[in-house]
Amino acid sequence: MQTLDKILDIDFPVILAPMFLVTTPQMVKIALDNGISGAIPAMNYRRDGDLKKAILDIKEYSSKSFGINLIANKSNTRYKKQLTEILDAAPAYVISSLGNPKELISEAHKQGIKVFCDVVDLKYAKKTADLGADALIAVNSMAGGHSGVFTPEELLKTLTENCHIPVINAGGVAHAADLKKVMSLGAAGASIGTVFIASEECSVSDEYKNALIKYGKNDIVLTRKLSGAPTAVINTEYVKKIGTKPNLLEYLINKNTFLKKTAKSLITVMGMNKLEKAAFKATYKTVWCASVSIEKISKIRPLAEIIQEITKNYQ
Repeated sequence: MQTLDKILDIDFPVILAPMFLVTTPQMVKIALDNGISGAIPAMNYRRDGDLKKAILDIKEYSSKSFGINLIANKSNTRYKKQLTEILDAAPAYVISSLGNPKELISEAHKQGIKVFCDVVDLKYAKKTADLGADALIAVNSMAGGHSGVFTPEELLKTLTENCHIPVINAGGVAHAADLKKVMSLGAAGASIGTVFIASEECSVSDEYKNALIKYGKNDIVLTRKLSGAPTAVINTEYVKKIGTKPNLLEYLINKNTFLKKTAKSLITVMGMNKLEKAAFKATYKTVWCASVSIEKISKIRPLAEIIQEITKNYQ
């Protein structure tokens, strides 16, 4: 099975993960300059045409492979417009998150664009592989943001033994030893996020970055209040106050078939607004996405230095 560096023609099998409001074109450019790939969430762009401009800007800067993350379920009301802009600008690959990627895979392949799909279990992984996905991104229980339920070891073993396409690990990688470990378990590469937030070039607030140093792995909790799906966040005082489980109204709405789709969209929008406020402005109401990898973050460093530490001695 091909590794990610061969699939994307890059030096190292690493993707700087698409973190909502965190991963920027500047960070992706630095990633490309240092031998890895990077992906940007389409949801970072709210105005028509801005996503396409961002893709074309990076393509003008570098010929190296980068991607865009696209949410394919009903909660993304801009899905059709974002898909059109992606197909027009043609990045090397698209990472599909949530929902059915059937249309995305079909349309992307017509333009020569690869599709990697986030999965958390074997059932969805098999369905995705059967649809023609080029690789799976195995989101494990150590991932930040939307998190899985299985450990890296469990999920990689299950997927690599039962699926016929490459499997990219997502969650738990912050150092060179972590990358080496997941590759030894059969991963084709790694999608890495949290450790890159603690970089000088990342545009989030200093308070967010410092929280990655202040808190540890035991301070990471899963909340369903941001999108309805389990999301790994730092257990700040505000998170403790509001809790991590849906309140009674949210629960009743999500149990109502008629209201469920609308509710998911509303909850997602409200969650995105919370994350945006927390990312760039320190207030009491802070909800910061992060993974247990914060345990390995001790200072804020240049992004290139972090990348080089993770990829050193890779063969």
